[in-house]
Amino acid sequence: MRKLLPLLSTNPHGGGRSALTCRFRCGDACFHEVPNTSDNEYVGDVIAGALSRRSALRAAAVVTVASAVGGAVTLGNAPAAEASPLSPQGAQSTDGARGLRFAPVAPNTDDRVTVPAGYEQNVVIRWGEPILRGAPAFDSENQTAAAQAGQFGYNNDFLSLLPLRHEPHRQVLVANHEYTDEVLMFRGYDPENPTREQVEIAWAAHGLGVVVVQEEHRTGKLTAVTRHRLNRRLTATSEFELTGPVAGSDLVRTSADPDGRTVLGTLNNCSGGTTPWGTTLHGEENFNQYFANGSSATDKRYGIGTGATERKWERFDKRFDLKQEPNESHRFGWVVELDPYDPESTPRKRTALGRFKHEAAQPRLTEDGRPVVYMGDDERFDYLYKFVSSKRMKKGSSRAAHEHNLTLLDEGTLYVARFTGDSPAAEIDGTGKLPNDGEFDGSGVWIPLATAGPDGAVSHVPGMTAEEVYVFSRLAGDKVGATKMDRPEDVEPSPRSGRVYVALTNNSKRGTTGNAPADEANPRNVNKHGHVLELSEHWDDPSSDGFAWRLFLVAGDPTDPATYFAGFPKEKVSPISCPDNVAFDPHGNLWISTDGNQLGSHDGLFGVATRGERRGELKQFLTVPTGAETCGPLVQDRRVLVAVQHPGEIDGASVEKPASVWPDGPGKIVRPAVVSVWRTDGRDIGV
Repeated sequence: MRKLLPLLSTNPHGGGRSALTCRFRCGDACFHEVPNTSDNEYVGDVIAGALSRRSALRAAAVVTVASAVGGAVTLGNAPAAEASPLSPQGAQSTDGARGLRFAPVAPNTDDRVTVPAGYEQNVVIRWGEPILRGAPAFDSENQTAAAQAGQFGYNNDFLSLLPLRHEPHRQVLVANHEYTDEVLMFRGYDPENPTREQVEIAWAAHGLGVVVVQEEHRTGKLTAVTRHRLNRRLTATSEFELTGPVAGSDLVRTSADPDGRTVLGTLNNCSGGTTPWGTTLHGEENFNQYFANGSSATDKRYGIGTGATERKWERFDKRFDLKQEPNESHRFGWVVELDPYDPESTPRKRTALGRFKHEAAQPRLTEDGRPVVYMGDDERFDYLYKFVSSKRMKKGSSRAAHEHNLTLLDEGTLYVARFTGDSPAAEIDGTGKLPNDGEFDGSGVWIPLATAGPDGAVSHVPGMTAEEVYVFSRLAGDKVGATKMDRPEDVEPSPRSGRVYVALTNNSKRGTTGNAPADEANPRNVNKHGHVLELSEHWDDPSSDGFAWRLFLVAGDPTDPATYFAGFPKEKVSPISCPDNVAFDPHGNLWISTDGNQLGSHDGLFGVATRGERRGELKQFLTVPTGAETCGPLVQDRRVLVAVQHPGEIDGASVEKPASVWPDGPGKIVRPAVVSVWRTDGRDIGV
């Protein structure tokens, strides 16, 4: 039996995060009142306990769910084959699902990126490396806002690689720069008295980055091409355009922008998506923490505090003070669309996709070519959404097709999800006890919130205008009885099967006094390890108004009976905790990065088979350095990319007292960075 590493800490900051991470990443959300105080039924905590019994039933596990409109859909679980044990560390594995044939990395606490035997890695680009013409080399002791505006930003998260025509072996890398960690950026930083220069550097370190990368033909190594014509930085002071049904609304007008159509900056961009028409989508997540002096009920529902902020930006720009600019926060919390191929274009905030803490936004096309975007609101007890466009994508690379496709996300219907279990409520007691039917599964419906069209928008929520639905989407979800989820983060449809996978990171408040109790769609009370749900739209139609759901993974120590790996033998999987970002490889395997591992190991990246005899086989591919989170996974045929975010972010750490020396070694400032991993023999990943 595997002996897991001891817990590194017992802090209450949500998973294994440090208090420092909570301060700078999400504004100590775990210590604030839960924003959702509605009395909707909670989708909460029961899947897990079924699970040891379910392993014995896996050979015949199939769920068929009747559609709310008379159809049916089937979610099947193929019987698990007798698999050989995982290969020992240090040996190249030939066993496993195609794409997952590598020796799994053991849980560890090493201050480095650890990869399987037979694989190599390189740092593609670090915080502060110059990417624009005229930008100076990084100097940690003499940082300036002007320099940072031309350099790669801080805390890289979502990653996308796009092809670059007519330039062999080059691709366009797009990265989110989620947030800044000032105590690890500035020597002698005083959190009570930041200087204007420090604040302006932080503004410049937020946002988005576009940088062309060169690939070595025989390996997966990537290097940044500095000063390429497509390279770009978008910051907290760059211009963004509001489009869709909220553009021009009274709810988004400010003294600086009386027309309500131009926003300065994008903040706290977490994960995102890549569209079939060649743009990238970026989710503004914990934007609430940047705004001071909130006072309204809607401010409270979005987690905006009533006092000063951690970074004190309101001292230097009145738009961050809601006493002076009460609408400024309404201009954040959107999905941003960027055209990486046009460095002169203005990115657009797509208001038809709703306003909440967007973790990600990944489109899938209907059979007739309309994009459907799945989205999670990363908050305890908040909701799962989707947007169905009313316009069809035009194929081809003509200017007319490109301009048309840049309007696809402005018209369509925004929905929120309600889950229903198929077992009596009395059988769901929050302990993980399996209901009598031997499954945690059920059906669900997509509830329409509002529809935007060329002549305006229509609300489907009684008592709310369309503009209110879009600006206060959380309140709209409350009113229609959406299901409360355990921090729905990344949501990705499989390019092969069409099934949708929802990463629910954790929720330590579930089932506690004053908070919603367990139900059939989310596993355990005080859920510190999280889980992954699998959805199948009726008739495999992403525009459908109904779906089937079932458990795919319940994370944690595999020796814990409350964990589950889609029926695969638990003694043959890697331990996983706190699933966050997800991605698919060319073989249809799901890759999961973690945030806040509670099992005593550093966070990492895991691959898991989603179908066939090895469905549920989960193997750890890498771990990240001390204090870091694994972000932005991207898996191609010959390389895996990850964004190593906030390395060294450990309580008590500072520039003077670093907790990590990654990536450049002792005596150098710790720097978030993008890492590429490839096979030493040049062959495809995991085959």
